[in-house]
Amino acid sequence: MRILVVEDDPAVSQPLVEGLIRNGFEVEHVGYASQVMPAVMSNGGIDVVLLDLGLPDGDGLDVLREIRRASDVPVIIATARGDETDRIVGLELGADDYVVKPFSVRELAARVRAVGRRRRVERTSEGGRVVVNRSHRTATVDGQPVDLTTKEFDLLAVLAEEPGRAVPRQELFSRVWDPVWVGTGKTLDVHVASLRKKLGDPDLVETVRGVGYRLADIAE
Repeated sequence: MRILVVEDDPAVSQPLVEGLIRNGFEVEHVGYASQVMPAVMSNGGIDVVLLDLGLPDGDGLDVLREIRRASDVPVIIATARGDETDRIVGLELGADDYVVKPFSVRELAARVRAVGRRRRVERTSEGGRVVVNRSHRTATVDGQPVDLTTKEFDLLAVLAEEPGRAVPRQELFSRVWDPVWVGTGKTLDVHVASLRKKLGDPDLVETVRGVGYRLADIAE
């Protein structure tokens, strides 16, 4: 997997690049906003962008807007700006994850693998009982469309990434609601119950005791 690290501070970028390489990634590093799009659109291809917001020649949020106009490459914002407003704006502009400094390379590597795994999942899963189209945000069961709310679709999409995998509750909270979710556990359970009802078969979403939930049947 090839990662683009966008970070202007050598004290941060050097150990980060070295740590990611030790974790098995190919890494390209740039320190300026003006260098991001040429790297993203290069022939070599970038699988995940790690984007700092405080760059010497521009704001990282403007860079994110530019990336989203041209590419669906996953973007993880990695910044010292931990204000809730910054997190909300970043995620609403299309960031796939938001990490506040300081962070460990091990945690960041896990997040990179997670968003990279989501990208490798086909936009449309065909065959089988359940079909999820991520681009159009639609889902069908046995060929029949299912009317889902935004959160219900996001929940199904996460479960559909790896059919049969038990997805921990905290991961579902983090990815469907907010990385720093502080709500009640009942929120997830209520959405799962509603999703099961709309899918028409409660057995499609299985409870894994002590862990979370998994999707039992989806096309890959």
